[in-house]
This record gives sequence, C-alpha cells and structure tokens, in this order.
Amino acid sequence: MRARHTVIVAAAVALAACTSPAQEARTGATPSASATTAATDTPSTSTPPSATVDARAACIAKLAAGMSNRARVGQLLMVGLEPASGAPGVKTAVATYGAGGVIFLGGWSGAATVKSVASQVASYASGPALFVAADQEGGQVQQLKGAGFSVIPSAEQQSGLGSAALTTSATGWAEELRAAGVNVNLAPVADTVPADIGTANGPIGRYHREYGATPELVTQSVTAFIDGMHAGGVAATVKHFPGIGRIAGNTDTASTGITDNVATVTDPDLAPFAAGIAAGADFVMVSSANYPKIAEGQALFAPAIVTGLLRDRLGYAGVVITDDVGAAAAVAAVPIGNRATGFIAAGGDIVLTARPSDIPIMSKVVLAQAAADPVFADQVAAAVTRVLTLKTARGLTTCS
Repeated sequence: MRARHTVIVAAAVALAACTSPAQEARTGATPSASATTAATDTPSTSTPPSATVDARAACIAKLAAGMSNRARVGQLLMVGLEPASGAPGVKTAVATYGAGGVIFLGGWSGAATVKSVASQVASYASGPALFVAADQEGGQVQQLKGAGFSVIPSAEQQSGLGSAALTTSATGWAEELRAAGVNVNLAPVADTVPADIGTANGPIGRYHREYGATPELVTQSVTAFIDGMHAGGVAATVKHFPGIGRIAGNTDTASTGITDNVATVTDPDLAPFAAGIAAGADFVMVSSANYPKIAEGQALFAPAIVTGLLRDRLGYAGVVITDDVGAAAAVAAVPIGNRATGFIAAGGDIVLTARPSDIPIMSKVVLAQAAADPVFADQVAAAVTRVLTLKTARGLTTCS
C-alpha cells in the first residue's frame, strides 16, 4: 500500500505541475481574489499569469501529497443528504471517508434550515472545504424551496425570458443558493428533446426540463443560465452528457428504454454541451444511458465517451461527475464499488451517490484497485488534481 501511495502522490504532483492557463480556464471557475488583484497590478509589481498558475499548481500538488490515500479518494465522492436523515446521515461519509461533496436531495424547505445543515456538514470536513450541491433547475426539479428561495420556473418557461433576462434571474437564484451555503448547482440541463418526442421523453421532456426542441434554442439558455450562476458566485453543471433527450426511460427509475440509437460523435445535439463548456461550465455530468453508435456500454463507464468524446474531441479539461449511481435503477446491476472504479477508469472524477452507505464500499474498492493497478492509480491522481484545482479556483482550499 505504501508503494502505491507514492505512485498516487507522484502522479498528482506531475499532473498539477502540467496544468496550463488554458486548462485552468476550462474549469469555468471564477478567478480568486488574489488572481484578480495580480491581473490589475502595474507592470512593475505584477506577477506573470504563468507564474501564478505554476505557484497554484505547486500548492495543489503539495496539498494532495499531504493527504492520506483515503482522503484523496474521498475527494472523488459526493454523498446525498436528505431531510429524513439530516446531517448525521453523512457524517461518517465526510468525517471518516473524506467525502469531498454533499448534495441536498429529497426536497428541503427554508434557506435558514439549508444553511444550518450545510454549516453542520461542512464542519465534518478536515481537509479542503466541501462542494455543497443542489439540483436547482426550476419547475419540477427544484430541491430547495420555501422562505429564502424563489419559485423558479421550468427550463421550458425560462427559455421564453430571453438571454439577458434569464442571466439576471439566474444571478438572483445563485445568490440565494450562496447565501444558504450552497456553492454548486447541478444545472443547467443541456439536453435537447425533439418536438416529435416531447413528453414521451421520460427523464426530461415529461417534466419540461428542456430549454427547447432544437440545439440552437437550448444553447442560448444554457449559456445565459451559466453566466447567471457565475455572476451569483455559484458553480454550474451542464448535464446529461452526451444527451438524454431522445430516450424513453428515466435512468433514475428504469434500466430499459435508456438507449439512444441516433447519437454519434458529430451529433448536432452536442452543441449545447460544447457551448456550456465554452461558457465556463465547472462540471459536466455524464448520463447513465447507452449510445451504441458512440461506445459500447453505459456512457459513464465508457472511455470513448468520457475521455474520447468529452475530453479529447470537445476539449473539456474540467471536472466530470456522474448522475446518481446510488439509488438509480440504470446501474442497479453493477456492483457498488465497480460504479466508482468504472467511472474513474473511463476518465471521470466525482462519483455521486444518493446513499451514504455506498461511500465506505466505494472508498475501499477504489483504494484496492489503485493499490493493484498503477494505471488506475494514475487515473485517480489525475481526478484528484482536477477536483482540487476546481476547489482552489472556487476558494475552497488553502491554495486559493
């Protein structure tokens, strides 16, 4: 185990040192105050941007090297937090296994309650601060409601606001999230639902979560929403790559009817995702559906999709996250630990599970595979570096 510890740390140091300004920009994060100050200094006292990036990368490498194997793997895990269980339901996941993120699920009422719970959970983290996330899309998918939160219209309705008005509204919604202790919104939805499918599309169209029936319409609203989230100080996520607008089944509740037999690597419906990446999306969420014309198997476990299509073809160097792989029916047949290792091996970073009980299993299996497989250990190190780089850019580490 000690030998593999060295491999993971060495890989993390090398990867952090190779982070370029362009790669940092593609994380979509808001620059830190120190970076902004450096950019506005006079030439005689300013720090060259490359030096700032190099110093930050060195700090991130040192931060990773100072963490235990379990703590590093924990940065790749996000756990669900539901009202019924409250903060104690994730205490072990965060305090013992180092889970680097939590997500509010199940519907929460009142900003004061959310802020209190977020603060309590944050206190469990002994390393970098947590990603605290919510699905705050609007319409039927708005996990945080009540006093302190606006009633957000559905994406279908948001698209009618126009880009400028949507950005303004999204800025306000982001400010509400931030005031409640939430720093990540798992939105906007970048899926296109063709008009001839409409509500027959189980995961998106049925709930009016789409911004439009053409990639052009979706693109306009996706970029406007991301701009608003960033203006309000919250990280944004485009989902569900490479698109679930054509499938009939909902991957949360079904393991059948989740195959898109049309999508290819040149699919026009990839345009909203590409635009979201260009707009600075902090996360890209990969779906659990199947795309046989692109790769064999489910998207989140397919290197051809996560690495080949998203990272190589679209040029995304930031953090990639799963949809729920805890309670979701689409992955029920896959052993819990393999859901994590399969995603990381495909090129992914953060594994999201609604079930806190999954975290110890995932941690143990990822650690075991990293100890046995140097290639996988390097993939873990790369993922940790990407996560810590984004956390640093969002002000969540000591390197910020």
